[in-house]
Amino acid sequence: MHSAMTSGATAEPAILDVAELTSDPEPAAGFAESAHRILADLVGGGAALGWVEPPSPDEVADLVAQVVRAVRAGDGSLRAAYLGGRLVGLGYWLRYTRPTHRPHADLEKVAVDAAVHGRGVGRALVAALVADAREAGIEVLTLDARGDNTHALRLYRSLGFREYGRLPDFVAVGERRYDKVFYLLDFRRHG
Repeated sequence: MHSAMTSGATAEPAILDVAELTSDPEPAAGFAESAHRILADLVGGGAALGWVEPPSPDEVADLVAQVVRAVRAGDGSLRAAYLGGRLVGLGYWLRYTRPTHRPHADLEKVAVDAAVHGRGVGRALVAALVADAREAGIEVLTLDARGDNTHALRLYRSLGFREYGRLPDFVAVGERRYDKVFYLLDFRRHG
């Protein structure tokens, strides 16, 4: 098993990329199942991850397979955070598919197990994904978030993202409405 993953209750999360995840059978075997646990728990608790109801295990397995295919084609990045050998977070970006948007990518999801919030896992994931985007030659990395997700928005701003738009009351969750906030990180300006 990856040495950073076996160090017990480490203070720093081990952030693995797809090559590291798939080269070691132990984390690879349970990744989709563990990702489902995190995503379903977060969505069940009201997290803004694109689902109203927790996704099914098959839905998450299909999503993971799609992202891994994109990464292998050079069109994305997937990162997984482990603490003490346990998956505690994941995130990915995908390159835009339209020919006129190919130099750009969208940070699609960053999900961190609620049990480890505040321990730097989200920051480490986003920082690794930003580094991957730079290395891949992405010019602009975009994302959108629900306006009430103040912790995530603060994290993105601290890593250089800036707001470029907002749709008031755009996200409907039952009777509640939230702003949809758009952020970007322009590598053309920030090297």
